[in-house]
Amino acid sequence: MVNQVYFETRHQAKLATFEYIEGWYNRQRKHSTLDFQTPFQCESYFFTSSMAA
Repeated sequence: MVNQVYFETRHQAKLATFEYIEGWYNRQRKHSTLDFQTPFQCESYFFTSSMAA
């Protein structure tokens, strides 16, 4: 992503990197502490199970 885009300022580069990490990478990557689920899957399970209780 970073190699394909020209950033005019360092701030733009930092913002784009942050959006990539928080918006896609952390939501798609499976975490061992979450029993190899994505954070989205874990949150969905939590909210579904707490609504049923």
